[in-house]
Amino acid sequence: MSFLTRRRFLAGSAGAAGATVLAGGAAVHLVQASAPMSGKQAPGFYRQKIGDFEMTIVTDGSRTFPMPDGFVKNVSKDKAIAAAEAAYMPMGQITVPFNPVVINTGSKLVLIDAGNGANAGTAGKLMPNLAAAGIDPKAIDIVVISHMHPDHINGIKTPEGALAFPNAEIKVPAVDWAYWMDDAKMAKAPEGMTKNYFNAARKVFSDIAGKVTKYEWSKEVAPGITAINANGHTPGHTAFAVVSGSSKILVQSDVSNIPDLFLRNPDWHVMFDSDPVQAAKMRHKIYDMAAAEKMLVTGFHFPFPAVGHVEKDGSRYRLVPITWNGAI
Repeated sequence: MSFLTRRRFLAGSAGAAGATVLAGGAAVHLVQASAPMSGKQAPGFYRQKIGDFEMTIVTDGSRTFPMPDGFVKNVSKDKAIAAAEAAYMPMGQITVPFNPVVINTGSKLVLIDAGNGANAGTAGKLMPNLAAAGIDPKAIDIVVISHMHPDHINGIKTPEGALAFPNAEIKVPAVDWAYWMDDAKMAKAPEGMTKNYFNAARKVFSDIAGKVTKYEWSKEVAPGITAINANGHTPGHTAFAVVSGSSKILVQSDVSNIPDLFLRNPDWHVMFDSDPVQAAKMRHKIYDMAAAEKMLVTGFHFPFPAVGHVEKDGSRYRLVPITWNGAI
């Protein structure tokens, strides 16, 4: 029996590439392919039927950045970094994806969350990916916002300040609107992230406030799409049940941020949660329901295509991604 040693593997690989390995491994000369490298990803969208509805997950890109101090408030940074590295994220860093959802009900074309907006570096890819998916922004009938954090609302406008979805009714949770548009609460907000969130909400909505519809929980925001109280991440944070016939999916929005950290560890407090204790309680409530009903779940910060099932794992949970299906 022969074993493939590292030296023999490297020599064989180099030979296959047209390279020369000198005796003793002193030098390796590689020959590049003649075709230029692309340097960019393919468009990102994924479709699935929900009964008679058609759902399209459209990636807005992702961001990878060094884990900030206090990213998880109630465990050590070393422990949080270890969890990220166990999920094969770059050492000392975290990767956060962004995934808006389009639901075609047959009567309405509904966008749930508008993403980061253009010119957002490795994020802000919603518009080109909508185009690749054959979805015209002018055809969107309703834009439903789950909560008023910048990565969900900035895409409502173009960089020039025009409405990105000019024919759409814009709907936001009434509780979140009351909170982020409250001058007294903004005045008391600490400098930094929270203050920036108040400013972002005002920048997006200040000149279109009269065009915004405030919705209530437990009511439909579009045919077959019902708003669910999922507060904690923000005061008005909302998830959605999308139901068509006997089929349904839970759009969990930001009940969990990065699932490898906060779905696996539902009692961890992420720095983005307005009320971390309530957010943790809501994670258990939502995921217990999803697991018991074996519901399909999609998450704004789940790895693309961001669809799967949630299973209980003791006091924790795990995400079981769907198998990519080439048919709709």
